[in-house]
Amino acid sequence: MSRFNIYAFFFISILNGAGLYGASTCLSMSHSNKTFLQDTLHDNQVLYNGKIWRNLYFNVHGDQYLFTRDFLPGCVSVRGKIFTNILLKYDLYNDELLIPVNPGGVLQLNKEMVDSFSFIFQNKTYHFIRMQEDSIKRTNTYLNVLYKGSTELFLKYSKKIEKLADEGKYDKFYQVNQLYFIKNKVVFLISGKSDLMKALTEDKVLLENFIKINKLKVTEKTPESFIPLLRYYDSISK
Repeated sequence: MSRFNIYAFFFISILNGAGLYGASTCLSMSHSNKTFLQDTLHDNQVLYNGKIWRNLYFNVHGDQYLFTRDFLPGCVSVRGKIFTNILLKYDLYNDELLIPVNPGGVLQLNKEMVDSFSFIFQNKTYHFIRMQEDSIKRTNTYLNVLYKGSTELFLKYSKKIEKLADEGKYDKFYQVNQLYFIKNKVVFLISGKSDLMKALTEDKVLLENFIKINKLKVTEKTPESFIPLLRYYDSISK
């Protein structure tokens, strides 16, 4: 398990909702008075601020996207303006958010302007925020928000290329996931239940009993399986 001081990694202002989450978050697929549709020239300029995306990896087997090659229905917050009823695709290899543009093109959104985005895949909504760049790690990436309470849990999806991995002839994409757990402004890299227990050592016995009584299977292969345990921990830690 890797442990990082919050100021040496990211999440500087995560607890007060500033900085990391930006001016506005796209954490709901519903319409509200905060919704801005891209039906004006100005709003179009805000949303379509990026560059034409080109697939440079068509010879690599598999694909670089999250879940599917298809564009998915979703919404995105760009510098505080929330755009709904748009199509999105997440390029994991390049860590870029894509939208379709006419005629038949694809635009890579300007990451520096994106606060957050959400999309629906197989009737499930996934919420992402942009982790802002810090002065040490120089990192600027998207994270899936799994849980946000007194503690927080985020999932980072990425894809890499393994050389000659398919039949010894072709390069192939493979996916890598990383879980980040936040407690008292400290970030823990979680690779399994044991890592989480080390981070929550003061309540380990209670948590183990909770898992046993509720017959929970907590595993990194199913990141959402950590959520009931964190909700319970937050409830007994208040």
